[in-house]
Amino acid sequence: MQKFTRSTWRIVSLLFVIVSLSAAQVVAQTTTISGTVTEERTKETLVGVNIVVKGRVVGTITDLNGKFNLRVNQAPPFTLVFSMVGFSSKEVEITSENITNLNVTLAESSILGQEVVVSASRVEENVLKSPVTVERMDIISIREAPQASFYDGLKNLKGVEMSTQSLTFQSFNTRGFNANGNVRTVQMIDGMDNQAPGLNFSVGNIAGISELDLESVELLPGAASALYGPNALNGILLMNSKNPFQYQGFSAQVKTGVMDQGDRSNPTTGFYDFAARYATAFNDKLALKVNVNYLRADDWQANDFRDQSLLNGSTIEGGTRENNPGFNGVNIYGDETNVNMFSVAQTLVNNGILPQQALALVPQTFVSRTGYLERDLADYNTQSLKLNAALHYRINDNVEAILQGNFGTGTTVYTGADRYSITGFSIGQYKAEIKGSNWFLRAYTTQERSGDSYAIGIAGQGINEAWKPSQQWFGEYVSAFVQGRGAGLTEAQAHNAARGFADQGRFMPGTPQFNQALADVTSRPIPGNAQGVGARFVDKTNLYHLEGSYAFENFKFADVVVGANYRLFELNSERTLFATDDAGNEFTIQEFGGYAQAAKSLLNDNLRVTASIRYDKNENFDGQWSPRVAAVYTAGKHNFRASYQTGFRIPTTQDQYIDLLTPQARLIGGLPLLRQRYNFANNPVYSLANVTAFGTAVQTTASNPQFQQQVLAQVLSQFPPGTPPNNPAVQAAFNQALFGAAAMQNQGVKEEFELTDFRPEVVRSYEIGYKSLLAKNKLLIDGYFYYNRFENFIGGQVLIQDANFNPQNPASALGLNLLSANTRNVFSMPVNRSEIIQSYGWALGADYQLPKGYTIGGNISSDVLANIEDLDGFQPAFNAPRYRTNFTFGNRNINNKNIGFNIAYRWQDEFVWQSSFVGPAVSSQQLSVMPAFGTLDAQVSYKIKSMKSIVKLGGQNLFNSSGYRQAWGNPTVGTMYFVSITFDEFLN
Repeated sequence: MQKFTRSTWRIVSLLFVIVSLSAAQVVAQTTTISGTVTEERTKETLVGVNIVVKGRVVGTITDLNGKFNLRVNQAPPFTLVFSMVGFSSKEVEITSENITNLNVTLAESSILGQEVVVSASRVEENVLKSPVTVERMDIISIREAPQASFYDGLKNLKGVEMSTQSLTFQSFNTRGFNANGNVRTVQMIDGMDNQAPGLNFSVGNIAGISELDLESVELLPGAASALYGPNALNGILLMNSKNPFQYQGFSAQVKTGVMDQGDRSNPTTGFYDFAARYATAFNDKLALKVNVNYLRADDWQANDFRDQSLLNGSTIEGGTRENNPGFNGVNIYGDETNVNMFSVAQTLVNNGILPQQALALVPQTFVSRTGYLERDLADYNTQSLKLNAALHYRINDNVEAILQGNFGTGTTVYTGADRYSITGFSIGQYKAEIKGSNWFLRAYTTQERSGDSYAIGIAGQGINEAWKPSQQWFGEYVSAFVQGRGAGLTEAQAHNAARGFADQGRFMPGTPQFNQALADVTSRPIPGNAQGVGARFVDKTNLYHLEGSYAFENFKFADVVVGANYRLFELNSERTLFATDDAGNEFTIQEFGGYAQAAKSLLNDNLRVTASIRYDKNENFDGQWSPRVAAVYTAGKHNFRASYQTGFRIPTTQDQYIDLLTPQARLIGGLPLLRQRYNFANNPVYSLANVTAFGTAVQTTASNPQFQQQVLAQVLSQFPPGTPPNNPAVQAAFNQALFGAAAMQNQGVKEEFELTDFRPEVVRSYEIGYKSLLAKNKLLIDGYFYYNRFENFIGGQVLIQDANFNPQNPASALGLNLLSANTRNVFSMPVNRSEIIQSYGWALGADYQLPKGYTIGGNISSDVLANIEDLDGFQPAFNAPRYRTNFTFGNRNINNKNIGFNIAYRWQDEFVWQSSFVGPAVSSQQLSVMPAFGTLDAQVSYKIKSMKSIVKLGGQNLFNSSGYRQAWGNPTVGTMYFVSITFDEFLN
């Protein structure tokens, strides 16, 4: 690996030199242009106006007096482009007569429909004529968002939904199949994939970009693999930071406020957020920027204590610890450990601890250990520190070189198969890039470090085991239950007495014993060692990436863009998370890909056709072709678009190599080596659905009075004539024989699960859309309809295997071991579904520019899983509301009084949430419903020109005191009130 890294950076350094030499110019003349830029209406000077030579990287900005001085290594004529957010751009032809004392005026204008985007085709184009759907936030919309952070503001975009797992950990999604750790979307910062390499998804913005350094956000909903490669099935989010040549000076922001939600340990707490940015151009060649952003808060809390076990017939509405001995609370941990108490009683009888007749007193009931609340186990002291530095060097007027480092660290909470306390987590991204106006070459590495992160559910389990091993606890419980029943207690009373007896001396939250046990279990890596259970999550995986792109400008037949990339994952969990090879080493994964795109304007430039093709290869899977064809037809102000594109998802590093034991199941990858390791070929596996159906059939048969009489008659035939049926020995023998006989009668229900080859997931997407700027450029309308067809869909499959497999043992032969938690192995692994999964959706948005600077907008979107009835019971975790809406109203400068406001209302429909965190029985019965909710966010701002500052007062989720939850097991999000002051040296 070290050899690869050294070689990569040597190649990059050599390319820097080659490009520098090849791009060198024979300078015929140096031209210096100077002048002033003013606002057309007020005649006030404008500071920070971006000025570039058209078609080159050379440029400058206006200073604090609105003046500029630019040196260009070219003789006139050439063109300067003057631009600034909120103003119409202007091109000025430079001749020998106007190189000094140039006076340029810019007119303030609506930016409605005027944005230039690069994400859709990797070349600049007007958003109205983009061949695919693009959503965008610019500097002004970021600044004016009525949310406490720009990342929260993403939910204002059409078709976007968020899953909040923590204040600082949110996952965005579009077009269905939402997830907490979303592996079907891609998030990029300055061209770098922001995923945590060992997790394969972006951890929100905890290690992302500072809002002060953010220039724009572009979102492509839906498939985008044709240009961006693997995993961009549901969308790609591109965040671009500010270039230090173009955005200079010092800026700082202080933000504080309160978070309020009634169910938290302390309902009302404060939060604090500080950011600072400094950028300077030392000369025409060299510029530097540095950023720091620090946030601290008491996090939202996950307080859903409903029962999700359904082991003993309780329902999600009615299950409690009092009426269900097998209770398993959603945000209670340690109670996942459960056994069938009749099996425990049999063991106690066999060991001589209980008499044979005790079996007649013990029902076939599951019992779980007493758990701990999440708030007692998780680290809710949320922190986020983001550091950034970048050095930009203009080799000449055509080529710019960049060295950049982004580092983020923090503490948060994430929901996966377990809830994870991400403590001291960090990601470092380090980039070297050289680029021109139509090409780039980029190399970067992402270094993930999990810090002291741990699985909260395993921590609860580990504390229980540290206090009293489960074997001892369940033995005490069943013994006390038998004693209580023998003393005449009802079954419910006996359960209550048994739990009280077994829980004597239990470590209570906040005590020194509890704190020490928590510290011990979270210090040991999963799954633990001889000293006890381990909950620490270890991941030190690295990603190395090299890519380049070139746009040919002189082809007559078409505009052509080509590109290629290579990446390598270096897995490192210190042998705790990922499987290892025969030598005990964790694996590396190599991928490479390349693409070509051609675009052509036809019919007098009214029709723009774009076609692209991409090929990607991962060493563990066959190569993938990703074509895309798109067209935009312009008729006056009306722009109609249509596209066909494909996307694919290479199974993640965890999909491939994970081997991790959790309280619910052992998570394993889908590659053949894991199937071999757990002997699937010789010890068959069964789907959870099939085992549940088999268990239901066995229970139904065993409950039939006529069948019971038949079994009782067979049992009595083995006893001396005249032995009464209520004889304890007869009852014990009957209990043992009943389920064996019922299982024998239902063998036809039991069916082995057929495993197929593991392949990448593919989506074929069809979309039509319309976008136009009407009503004298005051009304922007944008709408689309899409249809997706997923093949080789990757979904989690829960598989059950006999833990004590022996074909000669009746319990194995009949499948009874599959029905008991302590005699079966539970695996959760990714598999490809044979079904074609279809979804469709649509969205419509409108924004209107009212008189006097007021704006109003709204959008509605819908996502639908089209063929759920054809999936034979498979639940693909579509996780999307049928409808969602947004309404906005605002004015960024009321009557030119420097006062602005913005109001946003969002509503979304109820939907069923499915994931590996949801209890299997709850998921299969679709009981994990996320209720519909609406939120109102608002802000009012005041610009203090004399201080070059903006004061902003706002609130999120106003008038919703109970809060809302966006995914099963996630925290309840309450109300936030905040105030911020932003200073910008170049604020106009």
